[in-house]
Amino acid sequence: MDLGQFIIDGNELGIIENVNLLIAAQADPIVIINDGLLSGMNVVGEKFKNGEMFVPEVLMAARAMNAGMDIVKPLIADKDMPTLGTIVIGTVKGDLHDIGKNLVVMMLESAGFKVVDLGVDTKVEQFIAAVKENNADIVGMSAMLTTTMTYMQEIINACENEGLNVQYLVGGAPLSPVYSKKIGAVYAADASGAVDTAKELAAS
Repeated sequence: MDLGQFIIDGNELGIIENVNLLIAAQADPIVIINDGLLSGMNVVGEKFKNGEMFVPEVLMAARAMNAGMDIVKPLIADKDMPTLGTIVIGTVKGDLHDIGKNLVVMMLESAGFKVVDLGVDTKVEQFIAAVKENNADIVGMSAMLTTTMTYMQEIINACENEGLNVQYLVGGAPLSPVYSKKIGAVYAADASGAVDTAKELAAS
């Protein structure tokens, strides 16, 4: 059975049935994740990036993958869970937009990152507390308004002042690569770009 194809098709029931069958047959949960769920989601990410799949299909695929993960996760010790790194993410203070951020969160989790989602209207203190608590590698920030995007600089400055060893990934309609570089962050234009960039940051 090809779990990856069930993911690509967004077939949640197919995933649930077949993951349970694999577990009953004593399949290694880590192999189920890496060779089945994540490999399928990687294809989804590529298709989304190339315009061959669209947001509703990606969300269905992510739901299917999460259904599989919910079955497999309890069988794996936290220390053995495959992860590319930990990302703390939030829409910045004063900004209540979350559709884009939520898609990024789903895509990052699907790619194998541990994601701590702080939601919307997130203040400096919340970012700092979450980075410390989760020993995060990357801080992800989203802003959809020119009036709120300037708050990203405050968050970065505060993290630097705290001596936190993290990298910064930013996105949102008013941002640009030039502005992002100026504040010391890396820009991602969309959800699949955020995943690619996060992978590069985690590997650096």
